[in-house]
Amino acid sequence: MLSNSLAELDRRHLVHPVSSYRGHEARGVRILTSAKGAIVTDAEGRELIDGFAGLWCVNAGYGHESVVEAAAEQMRRLPYATGYFDLGSEPAIRLAAELAERAPGDLNHVYFTLGGSDAVDSTIRYVRYYWYAKGAPGRDQFISVGQGYHGSTAGGAGLTALPAFHEGFGLPFDWQHKISSHYVYRNAAGDDPEAVIDASVAELRAKIAEIGAERVAAFYVEPIQGSGGVLVPPPGWIKAMHAVCAEHGILFVADEVITGFGRTGPLFACEDEGIVPDLMTVAKGLTSGYAPMGAVFLSDRVYDAMADGAGMRAIGHGFTYSAHPVSAAVGLEVLKLYEGGLLENGRRMGERLQAGLAGLADHPLVGDVRGRGMLAAIELVTDKAAKTPLPPEVQAATRLFDRAWEAGLIVRAFPTGIFGYAPPLCCTEGEIDAIVERTRLVLDQTLEDPEIRAVLRG
Repeated sequence: MLSNSLAELDRRHLVHPVSSYRGHEARGVRILTSAKGAIVTDAEGRELIDGFAGLWCVNAGYGHESVVEAAAEQMRRLPYATGYFDLGSEPAIRLAAELAERAPGDLNHVYFTLGGSDAVDSTIRYVRYYWYAKGAPGRDQFISVGQGYHGSTAGGAGLTALPAFHEGFGLPFDWQHKISSHYVYRNAAGDDPEAVIDASVAELRAKIAEIGAERVAAFYVEPIQGSGGVLVPPPGWIKAMHAVCAEHGILFVADEVITGFGRTGPLFACEDEGIVPDLMTVAKGLTSGYAPMGAVFLSDRVYDAMADGAGMRAIGHGFTYSAHPVSAAVGLEVLKLYEGGLLENGRRMGERLQAGLAGLADHPLVGDVRGRGMLAAIELVTDKAAKTPLPPEVQAATRLFDRAWEAGLIVRAFPTGIFGYAPPLCCTEGEIDAIVERTRLVLDQTLEDPEIRAVLRG
């Protein structure tokens, strides 16, 4: 009765993110009630492996009492402190210092936000102010990458290159430009890594020339594209794009909201290619989802240019909940967990996940298996040679998610027929193996669908 009552209240009042409102009303809500480690429990008592860590964010796993205690103790002592008026709190100061110490290169300055979307939006403002301070306000054009995701705010959603975030919202703005994704499996240049890199470099150079190098402010990219389908660039791709930006004096913004905090192996995915971005965004794993928080890292040259340009004038950007002490206390404790063994466990389990999913490559429906560390995807097709996507009538986003749920597994099911995986770093070998086996079960069940059998090519 309680579950039914909540479901009806949800239907009437709670607006869900990125959902079909009418579709959700018809399907109803699935209510989660508790969680521990990598296992979540729903209102019916069903236990499921959370193969997506909430929304790519519960990197440390659920139920860490040390995190709960850190938050509770901070709430008792000082539940809020503003960063305005030159005020601050110990947890926020210490977290900024700890993060700066671990960040690539000279990313020594940290501005805290509530999450990834407003972190990206903050970078738009910082980039514009940087060029204003440098005496080049005409550098006001931004470039991002097709299939990329950079949040759902008015500014960030325009940098995002997914149609659902543009349609009906008047986006993208005319100062927001795109180049094609590296998407190796479906790249026009083929699947040769060097050919993909060369094609992307040529396209970025052409876009810069089209806009005018003197007008391009910044280039935005995820080290691995998450919401676009877990698209992994070839080794050297990020470094090549970074070099083009450096050549033209264009700020390079790395969006590590998904890839940060052990998701791909190291603390930050930029370490995989040894680059130092001019700005970097993080969120999600920063607090392992236990409290809302994101951050923008600013390099010394970006921070100093803004500070020197403003002089004694205030730089007019800030949020009420920036550097919230409770979220910061959570972030400090989560960082201890990562470095106390979770990063290492994540690296080992990531290798096991990648190997296990690769073992599904010979399934009739599997066209591509890709990933790095605890971030992976399987792309389903009905014709491996032609790389034909699943037919629209399958309604992959709902059917595949529902089928995985019934199998005791939560994964991301993309409308294009892609399974996305981002398990907590705390997963055991048994849980990783179960993710793979339950995926195999879903694939076998889907293979029997009449819509699939009608178009399947061997």
